Amino acid sequence: MHNYTLVERLLFFPAPFNSIKMKNELNGKTILITGASSGIGKELAYLLADTNAHLILVARREENMKLMKDEIENCSAKVSVFRADLRNEQEMIEFLAFLHQLTDGLDVVVSNAGLSINRPITQSLDRYHDFTRTMAINYFAPVQLLLSVIPLLAKKKGHIINVSTINALLLPVPYWAAYQASKTAFDTWFRSAAPELEIQGISTTSIYLPLVKTPMIEPTIAYQTVPAMSPVHVAEIVGQSLYSKREVYKPWWLVFGQLASVMFRKPLEFIITRLLKK
Repeated sequence: MHNYTLVERLLFFPAPFNSIKMKNELNGKTILITGASSGIGKELAYLLADTNAHLILVARREENMKLMKDEIENCSAKVSVFRADLRNEQEMIEFLAFLHQLTDGLDVVVSNAGLSINRPITQSLDRYHDFTRTMAINYFAPVQLLLSVIPLLAKKKGHIINVSTINALLLPVPYWAAYQASKTAFDTWFRSAAPELEIQGISTTSIYLPLVKTPMIEPTIAYQTVPAMSPVHVAEIVGQSLYSKREVYKPWWLVFGQLASVMFRKPLEFIITRLLKK
């Protein structure tokens, strides 16, 4: 199963994925995937290759997406590629204009683009951009995107899937202030907006992920030897959510971490501080 170790098999149960149900659900639909040129976004695009959907891939690495387009269109899906850095205001405006010109509208948004950063505060004292850049892609970009396309999604009784992180639901930890603050900000925004979106007929799904084996984790050396999910596995979780419309996905063990974050917050903070001093 996804070349997992024994520990990973125990931590990451297989998704109840049904490709036929997914294909039937997505027939003729238009699906936007942000952060589509690598990792989870890339694997999701390939997972949808055998559907009759129109995939809109957006990311900074255009050449990667063009290669994906050529391969995917050998199957049954149609692909449109749009190169954009969603942190750039002008490029975002151009991308939104493209979306509003779609003749078939927009049915699904998979908000997957993101930036991770692991850096102590003491190393960020003269690097305010560590925080502005992270907030720009993890919070402001998806908010701006969704504010613009909510009317399009409402017309089609659409679906928004937010690829989030378990860190948004757990006790914050040192060295991840920029990342955790930005991901938690959008998670809170999305959950707050969900009831309003439901009234408009838009389904919402929050997918809380642990570590995933993507290029984003490569700069953190410690992550090379710890359990992590396969991006193919995550793509199947997203694929299952596309037809089940499940509201939340969490690893089975996350509830214990959430309980510990509430019940043992002070002891955990004390332990973390002692470890940092060492």
